Amino acid sequence: MGLLSTTSKAHSNTSTGPNRSQQISAQKQTKGNLERRWYNSLPPITKAYGTLCFIFTTAYQFGLYHPAYIALVYERIFKRLEVWRLITCCFFLGPFSVNFGIRLLMIARYGVQLENGPFQRRTADFLWMMLFGAFTLLALSAIPWLWSPFLGVSLVFMLLYVWSREFPNANISIYGLVTLKAFYLPWAMLGLDVIFGSPLLPDLLGIIAGHLYYFLTVLHPLAGGRTVLKTPMWVFSVLGHCYQSLNLFLSSFALYLFGHKLVARLGIGAPASTQAQPDRNTGGAFRGRSYRLGG
Repeated sequence: MGLLSTTSKAHSNTSTGPNRSQQISAQKQTKGNLERRWYNSLPPITKAYGTLCFIFTTAYQFGLYHPAYIALVYERIFKRLEVWRLITCCFFLGPFSVNFGIRLLMIARYGVQLENGPFQRRTADFLWMMLFGAFTLLALSAIPWLWSPFLGVSLVFMLLYVWSREFPNANISIYGLVTLKAFYLPWAMLGLDVIFGSPLLPDLLGIIAGHLYYFLTVLHPLAGGRTVLKTPMWVFSVLGHCYQSLNLFLSSFALYLFGHKLVARLGIGAPASTQAQPDRNTGGAFRGRSYRLGG
C-alpha cells in the first residue's frame, strides 16, 4: 500500500512539473507581450529618441565604442570632417547609472506627454522642436565657455522645460516631502543635480534652448509678434520619406528587446501603463534610487 502511495505521489509530481513550467512560460510570454505593446504604443519621435539613447549607452556599456569617438569636438569636425559628431553627441546620456535611468524615464514621461498632448497629430512640429533644440545646443557649444562634449542630457532638459511650460499647474512631489508646480520643476531638478554632484552646464543649456523655443513659438506670438519659427517643409518631407523605415526599425527593436529578454538581463523594466492625455493639474511619479518625482 505504501509503495502504491509513493508511486502515485511521484506520478503526480511528474505530471504537474511540465504544467508548472508551461504556466511560467506563458506568464513570461504575456509579460513580454505587454511590454512590447506598451513600447509600440509610444509616439514615434519620443520612442525613436529614447531608443537611440538606450542603444548608444548599451553599446558603450558592452565596450563597442569609446565616447571620445562620438563627442562634440569642433576641431575634429572641421579639420578631419568627422561630421557624425554633430549627431552622435545628442544621443549619449552617460553609462548605466541612476542618472541614466532618470533621464530615460524623463523622456518616457515628459516627451510622451508632450507628443501625445500639445503636439498630438503634429509629429513634424515635435520633430522640428527636437531639431531646433539640437541646433541651438550645437550653436551654444561653439562658445568655448559653454562647450559641452555631449548634448543628450541638455536635450532631455529642453523637453522637461517645454513640458513644464505646457503643464505649469501640474503638482509635482519631490521625495514626498516638497510639492511644487511643474513650472518650477526644471529649476528643482537643476538644484538636485547640483546636490548630487552632476554637472550644472548641460541642464542650463537645455533650459536656455527650451526657453528660446517656447518664446519664439508661444510667448512672442501671444504678445502680438509674428511667428518666426515655423516648421520647415523639408521636415515634413524627411518625415514622410523616413516614417515607414523608422517604424520598421522600432518594431524590430521591440521584438528583439522584449522577445529575447534583453530588458530583464539588464535589469530595466517597462511601466505597466501610460496615459495618453495627462491631467495638467496633477503630476505622476517616477522612482529612482536617488530621488523621486511624482504626486
